[in-house]
Amino acid sequence: MTDRRPFLYDAHVKLGAKIVPFGGWEMPLQYGSGTVAEHLACRNDAVVFDVSHLGTVRCDGPDMFGALQSTLTNDLRKVTPGRAQYTHLLNDDGFVVDDIIVWWVGENEFDVMPNASNTSGVTDALPGVDVTSERCVLAIQGPRARAKVAKVDQRFADVGRFRVTRFDYEGVEMRVAGTGYTGEEGLEIAVPNEAAEGLLARLVDADITPAGLGARDTLRLEAALPLYGHELTLSSTTLEARLGWVLGWEKETFRGRAAVERERDRGPEKLLTGLIVEGRQPLRDGGEVMIEGVNVGTLTSGNYSPVLERGIGLGLLSGDPQIGTEVSVALRGRAIAAAFTALPFVRKVK
Repeated sequence: MTDRRPFLYDAHVKLGAKIVPFGGWEMPLQYGSGTVAEHLACRNDAVVFDVSHLGTVRCDGPDMFGALQSTLTNDLRKVTPGRAQYTHLLNDDGFVVDDIIVWWVGENEFDVMPNASNTSGVTDALPGVDVTSERCVLAIQGPRARAKVAKVDQRFADVGRFRVTRFDYEGVEMRVAGTGYTGEEGLEIAVPNEAAEGLLARLVDADITPAGLGARDTLRLEAALPLYGHELTLSSTTLEARLGWVLGWEKETFRGRAAVERERDRGPEKLLTGLIVEGRQPLRDGGEVMIEGVNVGTLTSGNYSPVLERGIGLGLLSGDPQIGTEVSVALRGRAIAAAFTALPFVRKVK
């Protein structure tokens, strides 16, 4: 089965993108300046990512609030129309099918945004329509994201953090949310395919740097944001990822609730933990974490931090590791000295 090409594939190639397979899609890994430069541009200025490989399941109708409220973990009563909410979809055993952003667009209108390869899991659980192929999603991120996107249209810049709005832009409806996955301020724009190439060109003309999935991954890792397939899987739980705040205990139910209640009562077996090395050696997923010769778990993500200029990693590890505890990471036949560190690795750059 061949990977899908995003609608903007040709535009990315013209911008100098290196294309790689990701989640069943052919996506830009980086552009000419490289991943580290794109990463630092996001931390210090503004970048634009094409995240059209993310799904959109449109859940419209008077029964949809109840369907989402009884299925997804978070409590939609905490928010109102015009807001976005982070949530999880679990299976009956309490393991994570996907982590999701819900855009509450209008009173009975919801855009449920799953990860690249998990859209079918959402459509199996919710009575929505998959509209992924009809739109592109452009994420503008960084401390100057709003100032620069205002040059394209002030209405983009006016969308606040975790707010959702829609408006007509050059004859098509834009859906815009103040969301992102970098630890920086920013917004995500769902744009119909026919207007996507023009909008991307205007964003680049506004001096917003194109960035690829390489920088998106190092940015989310510095911010200790979990990635599905790594920190969140069908064999890991919300509580293990230290994301208990997305569990809506005050509502009647959500899928997998009984299993999660049992886990809550006994305590999670593993916990998401950060590791950092003294030098520039990157950590990698799959590294075995050893404390005095005892294996306490495996790294789920790892890379080089362009901001810290040190190797960093995340793992779901047993016990309750203390900050500063020295460990050894067995990786590709060598042992790398590291230590447990507080999360996130890099707090939002002001």
